[in-house]
Amino acid sequence: MSRDLQLKERWEQLVEKLSNQFADGDVLELDAIIYLVGIQELGQYQNTFKKDEKLNLMHIAICRLLEPYGYYEFEYFDEEGWPHYTIKEELPPLKAGEQSVLMKEAIVSYFLEREYIY
Repeated sequence: MSRDLQLKERWEQLVEKLSNQFADGDVLELDAIIYLVGIQELGQYQNTFKKDEKLNLMHIAICRLLEPYGYYEFEYFDEEGWPHYTIKEELPPLKAGEQSVLMKEAIVSYFLEREYIY
């Protein structure tokens, strides 16, 4: 099976599973899944987040998701338990479609590591 086809199938499986679990079957978009990863990484599931905190959660998720690719490195947790990352390498300029594929690939890898999907 080609790598692209496998990614597509795993992405569809992941979206369906997350959508059923968190959105009553409404299809979750990429940004919503990134947000869920941020909440997972923060580990503060019971909290209600303000708009700026939601953006920070998405930033945490992006850093964590791109860490295995060498773009970010975990640095420390602050006194409130929020993880902080440093930039190791700037992301290359990517077209919108290329960004989407990179993020989907990183998200699928993240959930495969956690054995949420197979």
